[in-house]
Amino acid sequence: MIKKVAVLGGGGFIGNHLVAKLKSMQNYVVAVDLVRNEYSESAADEFHIKDLRDQNFVNEFFTTNTFDEVYQLAADMGGAGFIFTGDNDANIMHNSVQINLNVAEALKNSNTKIFYSSSACIYPEENQMDPQNPNCAEASAFPANPDSEYGWEKLFSERLYLSYARNYGLDVRIARFHNIYGPNGCYTGGREKAPAAICRKVAMAKDSDSIEVWGSGNQTRSFLYVDECIDGVLRLMESNHKQPVNIGSDEMVTINQLTEMVIAISGKNLTIKNIDGPVGVNGRCSDNQVISKVLNWKPDYPLKKGMIHLYNWVNSQV
Repeated sequence: MIKKVAVLGGGGFIGNHLVAKLKSMQNYVVAVDLVRNEYSESAADEFHIKDLRDQNFVNEFFTTNTFDEVYQLAADMGGAGFIFTGDNDANIMHNSVQINLNVAEALKNSNTKIFYSSSACIYPEENQMDPQNPNCAEASAFPANPDSEYGWEKLFSERLYLSYARNYGLDVRIARFHNIYGPNGCYTGGREKAPAAICRKVAMAKDSDSIEVWGSGNQTRSFLYVDECIDGVLRLMESNHKQPVNIGSDEMVTINQLTEMVIAISGKNLTIKNIDGPVGVNGRCSDNQVISKVLNWKPDYPLKKGMIHLYNWVNSQV
Protein backbone atom coordinates (compact mmCIF):
# COMPACT_ATOMS: atom_id res chain seq x y z
CA MET A 1 0.00 0.00 0.00
CA ILE A 2 1.32 3.45 -0.91
CA LYS A 3 1.59 5.64 2.17
CA LYS A 4 1.54 9.41 2.36
CA VAL A 5 4.35 10.40 4.72
CA ALA A 6 5.84 13.65 5.98
CA VAL A 7 9.51 14.09 6.87
CA LEU A 8 10.00 17.11 9.11
CA GLY A 9 13.61 18.20 8.86
CA GLY A 10 13.67 16.61 5.41
CA GLY A 11 16.47 18.90 4.23
CA GLY A 12 18.86 17.73 6.93
CA PHE A 13 21.45 14.99 6.71
CA ILE A 14 19.39 12.09 8.06
CA GLY A 15 16.12 13.54 6.76
CA ASN A 16 17.39 13.75 3.19
CA HIS A 17 18.51 10.10 3.28
CA LEU A 18 15.18 9.09 4.85
CA VAL A 19 13.20 10.87 2.12
CA ALA A 20 15.16 8.98 -0.54
CA LYS A 21 14.53 5.64 1.17
CA LEU A 22 10.81 6.28 1.65
CA LYS A 23 10.49 7.32 -2.02
CA SER A 24 12.27 4.14 -3.13
CA MET A 25 9.51 2.26 -1.29
CA GLN A 26 6.92 3.96 -3.54
CA ASN A 27 5.52 6.25 -0.86
CA TYR A 28 4.26 9.78 -1.48
CA VAL A 29 6.72 11.90 0.50
CA VAL A 30 6.28 15.49 1.67
CA ALA A 31 9.38 17.15 3.17
CA VAL A 32 9.48 20.29 5.32
CA ASP A 33 12.56 22.25 6.33
CA LEU A 34 13.99 25.75 6.56
CA VAL A 35 16.36 24.94 3.67
CA ARG A 36 17.00 22.21 1.15
CA ASN A 37 19.94 19.86 1.54
CA GLU A 38 22.94 21.65 0.04
CA TYR A 39 24.72 18.47 -1.04
CA SER A 40 21.98 16.38 -2.64
CA GLU A 41 18.69 16.93 -4.48
CA SER A 42 15.63 15.88 -2.51
CA ALA A 43 13.62 12.92 -3.77
CA ALA A 44 10.47 14.30 -2.11
CA ASP A 45 7.26 14.70 -4.10
CA GLU A 46 6.73 18.01 -2.32
CA PHE A 47 9.28 20.15 -0.48
CA HIS A 48 7.98 22.97 1.70
CA ILE A 49 10.54 25.56 2.80
CA LYS A 50 8.78 26.53 6.00
CA ASP A 51 9.50 27.16 9.68
CA LEU A 52 8.12 24.46 11.97
CA ARG A 53 8.39 26.87 14.91
CA ASP A 54 5.43 28.67 13.33
CA GLN A 55 2.37 27.19 15.03
CA ASN A 56 0.00 28.59 12.39
CA PHE A 57 1.92 26.86 9.60
CA VAL A 58 2.10 23.54 11.47
CA ASN A 59 -1.63 23.59 12.23
CA GLU A 60 -2.50 24.43 8.63
CA PHE A 61 -0.09 21.82 7.28
CA PHE A 62 -1.66 19.00 9.27
CA THR A 63 -5.19 20.28 8.73
CA THR A 64 -4.90 20.35 4.95
CA ASN A 65 -2.92 17.08 4.71
CA THR A 66 -3.66 13.65 6.12
CA PHE A 67 -0.57 11.52 6.61
CA ASP A 68 -0.18 7.85 7.39
CA GLU A 69 3.20 8.52 9.00
CA VAL A 70 5.18 11.54 10.17
CA TYR A 71 8.92 11.46 10.84
CA GLN A 72 9.95 14.31 13.15
CA LEU A 73 13.69 14.91 12.79
CA ALA A 74 13.68 18.73 12.80
CA ALA A 75 15.87 20.24 15.53
CA ASP A 76 18.47 22.89 16.22
CA MET A 77 21.56 20.75 16.49
CA GLY A 78 25.18 20.16 15.57
CA GLY A 79 28.41 18.58 16.76
CA ALA A 80 30.43 19.18 19.93
CA GLY A 81 31.57 22.59 18.75
CA PHE A 82 27.93 23.71 18.60
CA ILE A 83 26.40 21.83 21.54
CA PHE A 84 29.04 21.92 24.28
CA THR A 85 30.27 25.52 24.20
CA GLY A 86 27.14 26.81 25.94
CA ASP A 87 26.82 29.64 23.42
CA ASN A 88 23.79 28.12 21.68
CA ASP A 89 21.86 26.71 24.64
CA ALA A 90 18.87 29.07 24.51
CA ASN A 91 18.31 28.59 20.79
CA ILE A 92 18.72 24.82 21.09
CA MET A 93 16.12 24.65 23.86
CA HIS A 94 13.63 27.15 22.45
CA ASN A 95 13.70 26.18 18.78
CA SER A 96 13.51 22.43 19.19
CA VAL A 97 10.94 22.49 21.99
CA GLN A 98 8.75 24.89 19.99
CA ILE A 99 8.80 22.54 16.99
CA ASN A 100 7.84 19.52 19.09
CA LEU A 101 5.10 21.36 20.95
CA ASN A 102 3.59 22.43 17.64
CA VAL A 103 3.80 18.97 16.08
CA ALA A 104 2.45 17.07 19.10
CA GLU A 105 -0.46 19.47 19.49
CA ALA A 106 -1.34 19.41 15.78
CA LEU A 107 -1.34 15.60 15.63
CA LYS A 108 -3.20 14.83 18.85
CA ASN A 109 -6.38 12.77 18.37
CA SER A 110 -5.21 11.85 14.84
CA ASN A 111 -4.65 8.39 13.36
CA THR A 112 -1.16 9.35 12.21
CA LYS A 113 1.80 7.30 13.40
CA ILE A 114 4.71 9.56 14.36
CA PHE A 115 8.42 8.90 14.76
CA TYR A 116 10.50 11.19 16.97
CA SER A 117 14.30 11.27 16.72
CA SER A 118 15.81 11.62 20.18
CA SER A 119 19.49 11.31 21.05
CA ALA A 120 22.00 9.37 23.10
CA CYS A 121 22.78 12.75 24.68
CA ILE A 122 19.86 12.16 27.06
CA TYR A 123 21.86 9.67 29.16
CA PRO A 124 23.24 10.75 32.56
CA GLU A 125 26.72 12.23 32.54
CA GLU A 126 27.84 10.13 35.51
CA ASN A 127 27.05 6.92 33.58
CA GLN A 128 29.56 7.91 30.92
CA MET A 129 32.64 8.84 32.94
CA ASP A 130 34.54 5.59 32.27
CA PRO A 131 35.42 5.65 28.54
CA GLN A 132 35.68 1.87 28.41
CA ASN A 133 32.45 1.07 30.29
CA PRO A 134 29.71 3.58 29.49
CA ASN A 135 26.17 2.70 30.51
CA CYS A 136 23.65 3.68 27.82
CA ALA A 137 20.97 1.09 28.49
CA GLU A 138 17.52 2.57 27.90
CA ALA A 139 16.48 2.06 31.53
CA SER A 140 19.48 4.07 32.77
CA ALA A 141 18.04 7.39 31.52
CA PHE A 142 16.60 8.16 34.96
CA PRO A 143 17.46 9.75 37.36
CA ALA A 144 18.17 12.23 34.58
CA ASN A 145 21.37 14.24 34.26
CA PRO A 146 22.29 14.89 30.60
CA ASP A 147 25.59 16.71 30.03
CA SER A 148 24.11 19.38 27.70
CA GLU A 149 20.99 21.45 27.17
CA TYR A 150 20.61 19.58 23.86
CA GLY A 151 20.27 16.36 25.88
CA TRP A 152 17.78 17.94 28.29
CA GLU A 153 15.65 19.19 25.39
CA LYS A 154 15.62 15.75 23.78
CA LEU A 155 14.62 14.13 27.07
CA PHE A 156 11.85 16.67 27.62
CA SER A 157 10.51 16.11 24.10
CA GLU A 158 10.51 12.34 24.60
CA ARG A 159 8.29 12.86 27.63
CA LEU A 160 6.16 15.36 25.71
CA TYR A 161 5.35 12.80 23.00
CA LEU A 162 4.84 10.02 25.53
CA SER A 163 2.41 12.19 27.52
CA TYR A 164 0.47 12.98 24.34
CA ALA A 165 0.39 9.24 23.67
CA ARG A 166 -1.13 8.61 27.12
CA ASN A 167 -3.62 11.49 27.09
CA TYR A 168 -4.54 11.85 23.42
CA GLY A 169 -3.75 8.47 21.88
CA LEU A 170 -0.79 9.71 19.80
CA ASP A 171 0.79 6.66 18.14
CA VAL A 172 4.47 7.43 18.69
CA ARG A 173 7.81 5.67 18.23
CA ILE A 174 11.02 7.11 19.68
CA ALA A 175 14.66 6.31 18.89
CA ARG A 176 17.77 7.61 20.62
CA PHE A 177 20.31 8.06 17.82
CA HIS A 178 23.98 7.39 18.51
CA ASN A 179 26.28 9.49 16.28
CA ILE A 180 24.89 8.96 12.80
CA TYR A 181 27.37 9.56 9.98
CA GLY A 182 27.66 9.24 6.21
CA PRO A 183 27.87 11.28 2.99
CA ASN A 184 25.74 14.33 2.07
CA GLY A 185 25.97 15.88 5.53
CA CYS A 186 27.62 18.86 7.16
CA TYR A 187 31.43 18.59 7.23
CA THR A 188 32.43 22.21 7.89
CA GLY A 189 31.11 25.45 9.34
CA GLY A 190 30.84 24.57 13.04
CA ARG A 191 27.89 22.17 13.19
CA GLU A 192 29.68 19.13 11.78
CA LYS A 193 30.20 16.02 13.91
CA ALA A 194 33.45 14.19 14.59
CA PRO A 195 33.54 11.70 11.67
CA ALA A 196 32.94 14.37 9.04
CA ALA A 197 35.23 16.89 10.75
CA ILE A 198 38.08 14.39 10.93
CA CYS A 199 37.58 13.41 7.30
CA ARG A 200 37.73 17.09 6.30
CA LYS A 201 40.92 17.70 8.27
CA VAL A 202 42.61 14.63 6.80
CA ALA A 203 41.43 15.36 3.26
CA MET A 204 42.84 18.88 3.43
CA ALA A 205 46.13 17.89 5.09
CA LYS A 206 49.46 17.44 3.36
CA ASP A 207 51.94 14.68 4.14
CA SER A 208 53.71 15.21 7.48
CA ASP A 209 50.94 17.52 8.76
CA SER A 210 49.37 16.95 12.15
CA ILE A 211 45.61 16.52 12.63
CA GLU A 212 44.13 18.42 15.57
CA VAL A 213 41.80 16.34 17.74
CA TRP A 214 39.88 17.92 20.63
CA GLY A 215 40.58 16.53 24.07
CA SER A 216 42.85 13.63 24.97
CA GLY A 217 41.48 11.53 22.10
CA ASN A 218 40.83 8.74 24.60
CA GLN A 219 37.13 9.56 24.82
CA THR A 220 35.08 6.75 23.26
CA ARG A 221 32.08 6.72 20.95
CA SER A 222 30.19 4.41 18.63
CA PHE A 223 29.15 5.63 15.17
CA LEU A 224 26.26 4.38 13.04
CA TYR A 225 26.20 4.55 9.24
CA VAL A 226 23.15 6.46 8.02
CA ASP A 227 21.70 3.59 5.95
CA GLU A 228 21.55 1.40 9.05
CA CYS A 229 19.99 4.23 11.04
CA ILE A 230 17.15 4.46 8.54
CA ASP A 231 16.76 0.68 8.49
CA GLY A 232 16.36 0.74 12.27
CA VAL A 233 13.85 3.59 12.15
CA LEU A 234 11.66 1.80 9.60
CA ARG A 235 11.81 -1.45 11.59
CA LEU A 236 10.80 0.45 14.72
CA MET A 237 7.87 2.06 12.91
CA GLU A 238 6.63 -1.36 11.85
CA SER A 239 6.87 -2.68 15.41
CA ASN A 240 4.50 -2.26 18.34
CA HIS A 241 7.24 -1.04 20.68
CA LYS A 242 6.27 2.38 22.00
CA GLN A 243 9.05 3.16 24.46
CA PRO A 244 12.35 4.88 23.53
CA VAL A 245 15.05 2.62 22.13
CA ASN A 246 18.69 3.05 21.15
CA ILE A 247 19.53 3.01 17.46
CA GLY A 248 23.29 2.89 17.21
CA SER A 249 26.31 0.69 16.70
CA ASP A 250 28.01 -1.14 19.55
CA GLU A 251 31.42 -0.96 17.80
CA MET A 252 33.19 1.43 20.18
CA VAL A 253 36.40 3.30 19.34
CA THR A 254 38.39 6.17 20.81
CA ILE A 255 38.43 9.42 18.89
CA ASN A 256 42.16 8.97 18.28
CA GLN A 257 41.46 5.47 16.88
CA LEU A 258 38.82 6.96 14.58
CA THR A 259 41.36 9.55 13.42
CA GLU A 260 44.00 6.88 12.84
CA MET A 261 41.45 4.93 10.80
CA VAL A 262 40.77 7.93 8.54
CA ILE A 263 44.49 8.65 8.16
CA ALA A 264 45.02 5.03 7.07
CA ILE A 265 42.13 5.29 4.58
CA SER A 266 43.69 8.42 3.10
CA GLY A 267 47.10 6.81 2.65
CA LYS A 268 48.77 9.98 3.94
CA ASN A 269 51.63 10.23 6.45
CA LEU A 270 49.97 12.26 9.21
CA THR A 271 50.20 12.54 12.99
CA ILE A 272 47.64 13.43 15.67
CA LYS A 273 47.87 16.54 17.84
CA ASN A 274 45.48 16.54 20.79
CA ILE A 275 44.35 20.03 21.80
CA ASP A 276 41.88 21.61 24.20
CA GLY A 277 38.29 21.74 22.94
CA PRO A 278 34.69 20.76 23.74
CA VAL A 279 34.40 16.98 23.98
CA GLY A 280 31.27 15.97 25.90
CA VAL A 281 31.27 12.82 28.04
CA ASN A 282 34.26 10.47 28.33
CA GLY A 283 32.47 7.44 26.89
CA ARG A 284 29.31 6.62 24.97
CA CYS A 285 28.29 3.46 23.14
CA SER A 286 24.92 2.11 22.09
CA ASP A 287 23.47 -0.65 24.25
CA ASN A 288 21.58 -2.82 21.76
CA GLN A 289 19.96 -5.41 24.04
CA VAL A 290 16.47 -3.92 23.69
CA ILE A 291 16.44 -3.56 19.89
CA SER A 292 17.91 -7.04 19.53
CA LYS A 293 14.92 -8.34 21.49
CA VAL A 294 12.02 -6.18 20.26
CA LEU A 295 13.12 -5.71 16.63
CA ASN A 296 15.11 -8.94 16.24
CA TRP A 297 17.78 -6.74 14.68
CA LYS A 298 20.87 -4.74 15.46
CA PRO A 299 23.36 -2.86 13.27
CA ASP A 300 26.39 -4.73 11.94
CA TYR A 301 27.85 -2.42 9.27
CA PRO A 302 31.62 -2.15 9.94
CA LEU A 303 32.80 1.33 10.94
CA LYS A 304 35.79 1.22 8.59
CA LYS A 305 33.57 0.41 5.60
CA GLY A 306 31.33 3.38 6.37
CA MET A 307 34.26 5.71 6.98
CA ILE A 308 35.70 4.82 3.57
CA HIS A 309 32.44 6.01 1.99
CA LEU A 310 32.41 9.18 4.10
CA TYR A 311 36.08 10.02 3.51
CA ASN A 312 35.81 9.55 -0.24
CA TRP A 313 32.76 11.84 -0.32
CA VAL A 314 34.31 14.55 1.86
CA ASN A 315 37.54 14.35 -0.14
CA SER A 316 35.54 14.96 -3.33
CA GLN A 317 33.96 18.04 -1.74
CA VAL A 318 37.10 19.75 -0.49
